[in-house]
Order: sequence, then C-alpha cells, then structure tokens
Amino acid sequence: MSEGAETVLVVDDEPSIVEMFRTWLEPTYDVRTVTDGPTALETVDDDVDLVLLDRRMPRRNGDEVLAGLREQGHDVPVVTVSAVPPDVDVIDAPLDSYLVKPVDREALQRAVAAGLLTASLSAETREYYANAVKRSMLEATKLRGELRTSDAYRSLVDDLEAAELSGSKRTGRMTQDLTGDVYRDIES
Repeated sequence: MSEGAETVLVVDDEPSIVEMFRTWLEPTYDVRTVTDGPTALETVDDDVDLVLLDRRMPRRNGDEVLAGLREQGHDVPVVTVSAVPPDVDVIDAPLDSYLVKPVDREALQRAVAAGLLTASLSAETREYYANAVKRSMLEATKLRGELRTSDAYRSLVDDLEAAELSGSKRTGRMTQDLTGDVYRDIES
C-alpha cells in the first residue's frame, strides 16, 4: 500500500473471501475488512473511499447495510460482490456496481478503480453510470422477455435514453468504456 492510498472496506461473512480480496487490493489500496453487516456500519467513516459489499450475510444482509449506509449519510461508492445474480430489485438500490461471484482479481481491481473514478463525478453522471452498469448486468443475466415485462427495467432504459439524448458525448464515451468492463467480466 502506498502512502495516501484510497481506503477500500471489504464486507463479507466469508473470512477466506475477505483475505483474498485484501491480498488482491493491498498493493494499491489501504484495505479494511469486516465480516458482518453491523460492524460494517460502525466501520465506515469519512476515510473509506469505496465499499465492497457481499449481499448475503447473517445478522444484517448487504441490502440492509447499503440502506443503512445511505441513511447515515455516507455517499461512498458501493460495489456489491455477491453469489446472488442481480435481479430487477437492484435498479432501485443505491449501489454503483455489481459483480457476481466467483470474481477474479482483474475484475475486482477494475470494479474498484471504476468505483473510485465515479466518486469524483457529478451526482448526475455517477447516477447515469450506475444505471448503465445495472442495465448491462441485467441484460447479461436475465432473459429479454423477463426484462420486457418489468416496469422498473423499462423505466431504467427510458431514463438512460433520455440522459443520453441530453448528456454530453464525453459522459457517454466514459460510460461505454466502464460498462464494457462489466460485459467482459460477465462473459468470463
């Protein structure tokens, strides 16, 4: 870890996953780890730059932890890393990205780098990126017919298309680059 490195909090109830992620990230980032949701909520402070959050945990699951972070006023980027494939319920979740386990080192490092990059963006651009990632994940993991019947998915697509029409070409190019990483990670 280099001095002045960004801080990543890894939250997963499996100690082996926590240690593996620590090993993969520590050369570049300051890594904190916790193995349950309540401790995660106590651990997040202004020094945490990004949270890697498992979705299925005892005592307090990842969705509850994410809601708790937002209720506490933490706007830190959150990347969900879960064995649970995303469903349309992620559309309304205040997360920045989503990885499906098993995750390899490169995919995790790309997600962390992209998440940290989004933290420096305007709220509108960050929301656009998060929605584009959600759309990419859902389209890669769900059947088209399933998505066509979802009002939440149709609303997400409409919002993205409206933002693309009114947004800058720079935002669109950046989002294509970042969501391209998501597609690559899903395919692997």
